[in-house]
Amino acid sequence: MSKRYELSDAEWEIVADLFTAHRRTGRPRVDDRLMLNGVLWVLCSGATWRDMPERFGPWSTVYQRFRDWRNQGTFNKMLKRLHLKLNAQGQIDLTTWCIDSTAVRATRASAGAGKKGGLKNQRTTHLDEAGAG
Repeated sequence: MSKRYELSDAEWEIVADLFTAHRRTGRPRVDDRLMLNGVLWVLCSGATWRDMPERFGPWSTVYQRFRDWRNQGTFNKMLKRLHLKLNAQGQIDLTTWCIDSTAVRATRASAGAGKKGGLKNQRTTHLDEAGAG
């Protein structure tokens, strides 16, 4: 039985060939499945890379593997494969749509207005200043 956010044996078999890359020189490569489970743990839990449990290995190794896979398009290939498999099994409802958005409140300064307590408009003069002279 797999732990939380980790792939089962059946799930791993579906995508294993996308992640396996054998090298003959250098330090022995840490298991790709363990690294992928570490990536999934971070992405699903919302924790930082440094807070990842030690059972996945050094966080920096997992993060570097994540970056390599992202840059190589491995995750896109994996999602495409899973989409095709689920669609062939009739498990995807193509009539259902989901829209997600994020609302971020902008500050006054982002629209070009000055900051609170900042410099006042220099074109405005006070009556006292206008009469002195």
